[in-house]
Amino acid sequence: MKTLIATLAEIEERRDESGKPYREFLRVPSMSAGIYVLAAGATDAQKPHHEDEIYYVIRGRARFKVDHQDREVFPGSVIFVAAEVEHRFYDVREELAVLVFFAPAES
Repeated sequence: MKTLIATLAEIEERRDESGKPYREFLRVPSMSAGIYVLAAGATDAQKPHHEDEIYYVIRGRARFKVDHQDREVFPGSVIFVAAEVEHRFYDVREELAVLVFFAPAES
């Protein structure tokens, strides 16, 4: 893939069609990106990744635990998690939609 131009609505529509919480929309060797959506009350079952990761919260409210930090996250929150570090969203109070960026691409 050399370029990607898409609206958030288009990305979310493709994720909705997949019926899965996570939908990748970009993959090149140096990085990958996707959208992750958790319904209110949902459990985040992800495990540590082999890649560094950045989350950007688009909508919703939840708590996020990483290492010894535990914070509320909401629209506009930016989170960095280093590779292999345990982390998760919990106490999802409103549907949570998060852009996720991995570097290098998620394996």
